[in-house]
Amino acid sequence: MSASKQDLSIFNKFNFERKPVGVKFLLMKPAGIKKLDKKLALCEMLPEAQKGSSFYATVEDFECVGPILLGMVGHDPIFESGQIGPRLEIFKEARANGRLYPYIPRVTSNVVNYIAFAPLDKLTFEPDVLVFATNPTQAEVLMRASSYTTGKMWCGKATPVMGCAWIIIYPYLSGEINFVIAGLIHGIKSRQVFPDDIILISIPWDLIPMVVENLRDMEWEPAAFSEGREAHNQRLKDEVEALMKQLQEK
Repeated sequence: MSASKQDLSIFNKFNFERKPVGVKFLLMKPAGIKKLDKKLALCEMLPEAQKGSSFYATVEDFECVGPILLGMVGHDPIFESGQIGPRLEIFKEARANGRLYPYIPRVTSNVVNYIAFAPLDKLTFEPDVLVFATNPTQAEVLMRASSYTTGKMWCGKATPVMGCAWIIIYPYLSGEINFVIAGLIHGIKSRQVFPDDIILISIPWDLIPMVVENLRDMEWEPAAFSEGREAHNQRLKDEVEALMKQLQEK
């Protein structure tokens, strides 16, 4: 695969403790990238890439429902009937667990045979999704950049289980930026994939250029964040009065 042509160096300014990860959905086997040498859950492949290596995975490399969500295998009645959730104390009854499946994001069958992961500094492909593991301060900057020039509402979507679908697959299919708090997702919490307070933000490929441009243009820390309550209130009052005066002069 050819290296990314985008300049994503602006993300280095965050000094992330955990590297951003690019994800690629592939029909054909990728060239120039190694195969994962262990079995992992789909969510665990993110921190595996954050360790610093690029890799791809295929159906036999998962130990979770990842292949079902990626359309690599067919339906599974044990999972999709909701039998597992009550046994793991996540849902009271199978019907509650089973209700999730119609709206869990899933890739069309047999169009993804491989999925590739790479840390930001070792991207050898144009990512379909960029996933960030952030603290709240970093998340605020990223999310503000997502609406800085559009005014679009933020909307974090998730379910108690199969959080990987909302982190990795949903942005790819919907074209929407999504955010998930790690500690809310059963599998991520049980496998100790990320600390509970990590906010996972996923940006699809078509919105990456906009976010990058906005990060370059906007103030990362508005004065209001550091000047204190009284100063902020006074600034707000002054700005409103100035605008009212301007309006009255017409």
